[in-house]
Amino acid sequence: MSLTRRIAHNTFFQIFGKVVSTLLGLIALGMITRYLGQVGFGHYTTIMTVLQFFGMLIDLGLYIIVIKYISDPQCDADRVMSNIFTLRIVTSVVFLGLAPLVSLFLPYPTIVHVGILVTAASFLFISLTQILLGVFQKHLVTYQTSLAEIAGRIILVTITGVTIYFHGNLLLVMFCVVAGSFTQFLITFLFAKKYIRIHLAFDFVLWKKILQETWPVAFSIVFNLIYFKADTLILSLVQPVYAVGIYGAAYKVLEVLITFPAMFAGLLLPLLSQAFAQHDMERFRRYLQEGFNAMTIIALPMLFTLLIFAEDVMVLVSGTEFTQAALPLRLLAFATTAIFLGSLFGHTIVVIRQQKTMLWVYAGVAFLSFIGYIIFIPFYSYVGAAAVTIFAEGSIMFAVMFVVLRTTRVRFSYRVFLKSLVASMIMGALVYVLRSTLLASSFGSLWIHKNFILQSLTLLILLGFGGFIYLVLLYFFRGFTKTMIRDILKLR
Repeated sequence: MSLTRRIAHNTFFQIFGKVVSTLLGLIALGMITRYLGQVGFGHYTTIMTVLQFFGMLIDLGLYIIVIKYISDPQCDADRVMSNIFTLRIVTSVVFLGLAPLVSLFLPYPTIVHVGILVTAASFLFISLTQILLGVFQKHLVTYQTSLAEIAGRIILVTITGVTIYFHGNLLLVMFCVVAGSFTQFLITFLFAKKYIRIHLAFDFVLWKKILQETWPVAFSIVFNLIYFKADTLILSLVQPVYAVGIYGAAYKVLEVLITFPAMFAGLLLPLLSQAFAQHDMERFRRYLQEGFNAMTIIALPMLFTLLIFAEDVMVLVSGTEFTQAALPLRLLAFATTAIFLGSLFGHTIVVIRQQKTMLWVYAGVAFLSFIGYIIFIPFYSYVGAAAVTIFAEGSIMFAVMFVVLRTTRVRFSYRVFLKSLVASMIMGALVYVLRSTLLASSFGSLWIHKNFILQSLTLLILLGFGGFIYLVLLYFFRGFTKTMIRDILKLR
């Protein structure tokens, strides 16, 4: 069975589940942004950013280590998972417990301080859920994690709707976030117990071994944290809260989109790890190449779509009050593309044991990005933040690709990348002309006046048209073939 077919069969339900959960997440985002407005959503974004800052410190690279360990047939999965799960609980309590205390020294209103305290529980449940995902990937039952995620989103949307109906305040909205995360964790944990026995375990010798292996990843995450989240944090300190809300709404779209490359890379990681461990470099190269091709085929048309439809997307997702978020979204689209193309290589860094090499790269990018944020955000607000984010994510993308390809010496092709780029540019030009023609017509007056239903239907039609044109062009350029399609659809 080819890599394309294996990935398609193993991930179909997870991708379907990710689409459903993403749609539910966007519905929840739309409800929250419309209800809270720019100022209220600015407070919401500040709460989430502070907690994400501490939440990323929890990671320690344990998720990747879980996949690496349990992919080893000689590993005692129950023992390792129980210890890593316990270690994650300890680090979560320590770092998330610091978040409300540190926030007291920041110039935020009381409701933000209390919101950080309330919402810390959500990040605890998220961190525990993440550590369990490797179990499902090992047993090829990732659809169960999708079911848990969908259930969590349904709870989030439902009780958020109830909160809005009864005119609840920001803190009640944050409680809705906690309830959704708890639901997802509980269901994930119950599913995981079918495949592995998890209990509290304090094997400090194993903890030491794990931490010795993960400390380069942990430091990399700290540096990653600086260039990934320092922008919003600095923005919240030097700009009005409505600017935080505008940037936060655009950034939320980025965060929704980048869950896919992380999921995809996580699914490929056991295959890459196994091939590298067996010194089968041709198989390793094939996995890496086809994975990169898949990300390219998705990322490049997404970039041009966001550039053209940024304002429509923001109005659809967050309401007319957030049309200003179109500009930062267009800029962040480039950063999103860099994350798509670099994510698989970033995960591969652990497989080829080059964490220490990348540590210096992450440190350098973090330092330059932090300086950039300090210089540009006070003068250019969220535009400066987005511009520096492009630099940071682009630098990391090129760095991880360079280190992986230099270390492994595998032959790599960019033909699919170039074909996808040309197809995306032609598609983008055609869709842009069509959209401009519609706006210039009498039909466009209804669109301009923000008829929500008409905007939504028109956007979906244009996106569908663009997607069709792109696939036809890509097929014409032989970016994919009939054989590949048959391989994906073949069920035996």
